[in-house]
Amino acid sequence: MRHITGVLLLVCTAIAGASQPALSQSIFSKLGSKAKQVANDKADQAMDSAVSKAAQAVVCAITDAACINKAKASGKPIKVTDASGKPVSSADSAAAISAAAAQAAAAAQPALDSAGGAGGAGPAGAAAPGPNTVLVNYDFVPGDHVLFAEDFAGDNIGDFPKRLDLVSGNFEVAESNGARFLRATGLGQVKVPLPETMPQRFTVEFDFDGDRAHGWVNSIQFVDPASVPVPQSKIEFRPDGGGVAGPVPSEARLDPNAIQHPTHVAVMADGAYVKTYLNGVRVANVPKAELGRAKGVWILVNGDQTDPASISNIRVAEGGKPLYDALAASGHVATHGILFDVGSDHIRAESAPTLKSITDMLTAHADLKLMIEGHTDNVGGAQSNQALSERRAAAVKQYLVTMAHVDAARLSTKGYGASKPIAPNTTAEGRQENRRVELVKM
Repeated sequence: MRHITGVLLLVCTAIAGASQPALSQSIFSKLGSKAKQVANDKADQAMDSAVSKAAQAVVCAITDAACINKAKASGKPIKVTDASGKPVSSADSAAAISAAAAQAAAAAQPALDSAGGAGGAGPAGAAAPGPNTVLVNYDFVPGDHVLFAEDFAGDNIGDFPKRLDLVSGNFEVAESNGARFLRATGLGQVKVPLPETMPQRFTVEFDFDGDRAHGWVNSIQFVDPASVPVPQSKIEFRPDGGGVAGPVPSEARLDPNAIQHPTHVAVMADGAYVKTYLNGVRVANVPKAELGRAKGVWILVNGDQTDPASISNIRVAEGGKPLYDALAASGHVATHGILFDVGSDHIRAESAPTLKSITDMLTAHADLKLMIEGHTDNVGGAQSNQALSERRAAAVKQYLVTMAHVDAARLSTKGYGASKPIAPNTTAEGRQENRRVELVKM
């Protein structure tokens, strides 16, 4: 009996031992199947989400800026297609979206003109109104031949800048958040020396900060104030307004929404015709001003210890010929008025006047075909500069196709990076000359 019981116990133990791995395999098999099912479910959900997102995407033709901007405002994904409905490349899609945004900014300008209300470095490399700029009557086009450019990067902090002349007062180079500027803690004047007498067509730009509460007079003159017996016209500026003072005065105050710090000051002259802009707002328009011309620009600023005055990003340039005249004469023309965000192909709103000039030229000359070339200076890597110049040229083309409905077949693009400088990259003026968009007649 004991023998039988032991045999039965041995058999039962053997059976239990044999069944344990099978049971474990069964459990793990079920767990594996469960994990696989969960993974499949997640993949299905991701696929469903992608399909749903694609289904919600707004389909816009590459030339339909209104559709693109509406979709962008709604936060929905945008699917850009060509005229036949076929999806375009990602690069063309990005360029179309960028051009549509720039067009919207330009189109908003007339509304600001009538209402008086409120609404990033490009090839020119000049100081320019910021991304929140209010553009009112803005027709400023920077000169193309740079006579003087200075950002004080080559000066020691605390020193007077090497390339300016001190007329009166105390100035020193200072730095804040990585940006250099020339600071004055009292009344002072500096001269910007030029290599030649100021031409008949010129532009002057710089950034000014200070005078936040006093209403002091800050000014620009184009002849030596100490040597002229008869007062000439001069440009006056404050953070809240300014204009032309002199025999034919013209000035305006800025809407509070257009007051920014620093204040971007810009002057455009063609003979006796002078226009002045503050933060993208035209504050003076004088057909017969008596600015005079000399081999320098004199800038007077007011400051004190609690409210110092500063100037930075000075750019003086000779204005070029009308685009078509220059193009017809040499077959190509460089433009410095198309500005982009730093390191980007996004066209800034203040590029609108230059782009309008190109649009008008293409509209007036229906047989004209252009190669749009992007160029950079040699700052940065050669590969990144090359890619950036290509994207910027493509963005200009897309803007013209969208804005002016120019046949895309009339426009070609090419980027050269820093490989074709037109001036030495060893000076600030040369680097600004080299940062450009060129139009070449085909």
